[in-house]
Amino acid sequence: MTKPRSKAKSTVYGVLMGFMLIGLGGFGIQNFSGGSSSDIGQAGDISVTAGDYARGVRNEMQNFSQRMGKAMTMEEAKQIGVPQIVLSRLFLSASLENEANRLGISVGDKTVGEQLLAIQAFRGLTGQFDRKVYADTLRQEGMTERQFEHDLRMDQARLMLQQAVTGGIKAPEAMTNLSASWLLETRNIRWQELLAKDLAAPVVAPDEATLEAWHKANADRFTAPEIRKITYVWITPEMIEEKVQIDDQALRDLYQQRIAEFVKPERRMVEKLVFQDDAAAAAAKARLDKGEVDFEGLAKERGLTLNDVDLGEVTKDQLGAAGDQVFALTQPGVTGPLPTNLGPALFSMNAILEPVNTTFEEAKPELRGEAALDRARRQIDEMRSQIDDELASGATLEDLAKDKGLELGKIDWTQSEEPAQGSIAGYPAFRSAAGQVTTQDFAELKELDDGGIFALRLDETVPPTLIPFEEARPRVTEDWIASETHRRLLALADEGKVAAMSKTMAAAATETATTAGAAPETTAPETTAPETTGTETATAEATTPVPGSDEAAVSAEADKEPWHEVASLPRDGFISGTPQALVPGAFGLKEVGDTDIVSAENRVFLVTLEAINKADLGSDQAKPVLTNVGNRIGQSLQQDLFDYYARAVQAGQGVTINQAAIDAANSRM
Repeated sequence: MTKPRSKAKSTVYGVLMGFMLIGLGGFGIQNFSGGSSSDIGQAGDISVTAGDYARGVRNEMQNFSQRMGKAMTMEEAKQIGVPQIVLSRLFLSASLENEANRLGISVGDKTVGEQLLAIQAFRGLTGQFDRKVYADTLRQEGMTERQFEHDLRMDQARLMLQQAVTGGIKAPEAMTNLSASWLLETRNIRWQELLAKDLAAPVVAPDEATLEAWHKANADRFTAPEIRKITYVWITPEMIEEKVQIDDQALRDLYQQRIAEFVKPERRMVEKLVFQDDAAAAAAKARLDKGEVDFEGLAKERGLTLNDVDLGEVTKDQLGAAGDQVFALTQPGVTGPLPTNLGPALFSMNAILEPVNTTFEEAKPELRGEAALDRARRQIDEMRSQIDDELASGATLEDLAKDKGLELGKIDWTQSEEPAQGSIAGYPAFRSAAGQVTTQDFAELKELDDGGIFALRLDETVPPTLIPFEEARPRVTEDWIASETHRRLLALADEGKVAAMSKTMAAAATETATTAGAAPETTAPETTAPETTGTETATAEATTPVPGSDEAAVSAEADKEPWHEVASLPRDGFISGTPQALVPGAFGLKEVGDTDIVSAENRVFLVTLEAINKADLGSDQAKPVLTNVGNRIGQSLQQDLFDYYARAVQAGQGVTINQAAIDAANSRM
C-alpha cells in the first residue's frame, strides 16, 4: 500500500529544495494509466497526489505573478517550465521520504513539537504558540493536524539524510586560498579619459547626403515605437474621497476599534531562545558573554534563524515572569536564563519602544482619510454591477462617463514610455490590458490595485514608423557627430596605447642596460603635478617643445585630460566619475606596464597597469573572505554530491508518472 504525500506546505522542505533542484530525465520514469485518479505518480512506496501538484503549480504561478506585476496564465506557466519545476520538487521529496523510511530514519514527537512552536504563523497575540491559530491556519489550507505534523516529521528525516550525505564535505584549502587570493588581489593603475577636445580638429556636421544615408542606415534609432490610441474611463477612491461624508461618531467608533494602535504601553523588540535545562542555558550565556558566539550563532546551533525566535513587539505583561528583567535593560543586550512556560530561555532585547498615547483629535485626520477611502472603495464596488450591465447592454465609454460619473480620457500609449505622474498608465493592470486589447474587443470593466475600476477601448494602432528625415534631422546630426567623435577617439586611443606600450618597452630596455653597466640614453625629464583624492592621484604629463615645433600643437597636448593614478584598486571597487567597466578593464590587463582601451557608455579611456598587489591571506581583512569562499565552495561540492546521491536514489527506486492525471490537473487550472 503506497503512502500518500501530504498536502501540507513544508517548512523545512523549502530549505532542501533551495539546496538542489533536479529534473526527472534518466530516472527510469514510466507512465501508467491505472492507479488512483488523485495520484500523478509514485516514487518507491510514496505516491504524489494531484492536490500536491496543483498546489505547487499555483504557488509558483503566484510568485511569478507578483514579480511580473500581472496575473500569469497556465499557458505562460507551461512556456517557462513551471510544471516541470514542481514535478522535480515533488518527486525528489517523495524519493527522499521513501529512502528515509527504508533506512528507518525518523524523529520523535519532541522534535516535531519544537518545530511547531518555532513557526511564526502559529503564534497568537502573545507571541506564543496558539492552538486555535494553528488549527484555523491548517483548516484554511485544507489540511489536518496529523497531515501537517507528518510532513514536519518527514522534513526532519530528509534533513538528517541530507546532512548524513553531505555533512563531512569541506572545501579543499588550496582551492579556497586560490579563490581568495584572486578576490583580494589589488592593482595600481593609471587611467586617462580622451575627450572631443583632444582631437586634432573638432567634429562638425557632414553634408546633407551623409546625414540622409546615416538616417537610412540606422533606421532603428529614428523609428517611433508602436502607438496604441486608447480611450478609457476610470474612477478611483482618491477621485471621490473628498465627496464622501463621514460623521464624527463613526470616526470615534473607528478610533475605539483601533485603540491598540493609538494607545500603546512601553514595549521591547525581543527574541527568545529556549533551552532544555538551566545548565544548557547558563553555558550558552557564558559563551555569549565571553564573545565566543553571538545570539544569532546560538540560534543557528539549534537549527533556527532569528525569524524563528523573534517575538516582535512585546509588553512587559506578555513576557510573564521574564518581563521585569527584560524591561530592566536600558539598552540592547541579552539577559537570562529566565523561566518561561517552555523552559529556561535567553532573551535578546533589540530596541526600546516608548509608550504611545495618540488622542482622538490627533488621530482624526488619519482616521478620516482612511475611512473616506474605505467608503469610496465600497461605493465603487457597488457601482461595478451597474456598469457591467451597461457595458453588456452596449453602452459606450462616453455614455458611462456621462451617466455614471466616470472620468473619460484618451492616451497615446506605448510600451516603453515612462507614464506621467498620476496617469492611468502608471497602473500595472492598465498597462497589461493596454498591451493586449484589440480593436475587436468589447470594453470590459477591470480593477485597479487601489480599488479603482476602468474600462478601455482601442481606437487605432499606429505601427512603428520611421521618423521622416526632415523631422529627425537634429537627432540624426547629433547621433552622427557622437558616433564620429567616438570613432575618432578610439583611433586616438589606439595611437596612445601604442605610444604608452613603446614607452614601457623603452623604460624596460633602459633598466636592462643600466643593470648591465651600459650608459643609458638621456631623455627629457617628466614633470608631474599630483592632485590626490583618496588613493587617486592626477598627473599631467608636460610636453617639452622641440625647435621648430608647432606651438598650437604643444598647447593642445598640454590641454589634454591628466593621467590619474589609483593605488590598491580592489576587484570589486569603483572609480568615481567613471563607468564601472573601467575596473574590469584594469583587471583584464596581464602584465605590469600593459595599456589597453576601455570603451563604455560612449566614453573612451586608456588604462595602464602599474603594479599587481598580491593578497595577504594572513591579514584580518582576508579572514572573513577565506571563510565565505570556503563556505561557498563547500556548499557547491555538497550540492554536487547530493545531486549524484539523489539521482542514484531515484534511479534505484524508479519514478512512475500518471500523465493523464497531470493533464487533467492542468486542464482544471
